[in-house]
Amino acid sequence: MSDTLVQAVSLLAATLRLATPLVLAALGGLFCERAGVVDIGLEGKMLGAAFAAAATAAVTGSAWLGLAAAIAAGVALALVHGYAAITQHGNQVVSGMALNILVAGLAPTLAAAWFHQGGSTPQLGGAARFAPIELPFMRKLTALPGIGLVLDQLIDGHTLPVYLAAAAVPLTAIILMRTRFGLRLRAVGENPQAVEAAGLSVARLRYQALLCTGLLCGIAGADLSLAQSAGFFRDMTAGRGYLALAALIFGKWRPLPTLLACLLFALADAVQTRLQGVVLPVIGAIPVQFIQALPYILTVLLLAGFVGRARPPKAIGMPYERSR
Repeated sequence: MSDTLVQAVSLLAATLRLATPLVLAALGGLFCERAGVVDIGLEGKMLGAAFAAAATAAVTGSAWLGLAAAIAAGVALALVHGYAAITQHGNQVVSGMALNILVAGLAPTLAAAWFHQGGSTPQLGGAARFAPIELPFMRKLTALPGIGLVLDQLIDGHTLPVYLAAAAVPLTAIILMRTRFGLRLRAVGENPQAVEAAGLSVARLRYQALLCTGLLCGIAGADLSLAQSAGFFRDMTAGRGYLALAALIFGKWRPLPTLLACLLFALADAVQTRLQGVVLPVIGAIPVQFIQALPYILTVLLLAGFVGRARPPKAIGMPYERSR
C-alpha cells in the first residue's frame, strides 16, 4: 500500500476528529439562530463545558460524569444567555460576547484555585478520558486489503463524541425539517408575531432552542478536554466557537452545508499541523504563525466571498416583546 494513500487516509481521520467540536457547536448554534437568537457565545459555552468536564473527571475519575457536567455547564450558560437576550430583551451580540469574556477568565481562575496548576486541571487518564471505541462488526471488514485501512481509520476506533457528532447531523436535520417542534422553531426565527398569533409562546420556544444549543456545546466541550486532550488548559477552544459560527453562516443555516463547512475548516487545521516544520525548495521554511493562521484565513476568505449570498432568518437578533 502506497505511503500517499496512508497519509491521505490519516489526514482524513484527523479531519474527522478535529471537526467534531466544530460540528457539535455549529449544530447547537443552528437551533438557536433558526429560532431568532444570535449566539456569539458558542466559544464561551464550549470553554465552560470543557472546564466542567475536565474538573469533574479529575475529581471522580469518570468520563461519563465529566460529560454530564459538561452538558450541565453548557445548558446553564445557554440559560444565562437566554435570560439576558429573551427575558430582558438585551442585545444578543453583547450578551454572547460577555459570556465568552466571563468564561475565559472564570474557568482558568477556578482551575488555579481548585487544582493549583496554573489555570489547568490535572492530566487525565484511564476511565477519566474517552477511549477509542472498537466497533464489533468492523473487525472482519478492516482485514480486507485496501478498503480495510479506510474503514479502520475513518469509521472504526473513534471516541464517543465523534460518533455523537455524526449522529447529530441527520438528527438535527430531521428535527428542524420534519417535526412540529422544528417547524415552530423556524417560524419563530422568521415571524414571531405569527407564532404568537397561533397561541404559542415565542419565549418558550427560544428557550427550548437554547437548551439544544447548550446540550450540543456541552458535548463539544467534553470532546476537547476528555477526548482530544487529557484535561483543561487556558483558552483551549482557540476560537473554535467562532469557526463554528462561521461554518453556520457559510452553510446558510442548514445542517448538511454546515457540516461540509466544518469539515473544510477542520481539514485546513489538520493540514496546518502537518505543514509545521516543512521546508519548501524555493520558499524555505514557512513561518509557524502563518501556518497556524490558515484555518482562520480560510474562514475570512470564505465569508468574504459567500456571506452576502446567505439569507439569515428574518427575525434573528431582534428582541421580541409579547403583544398586550
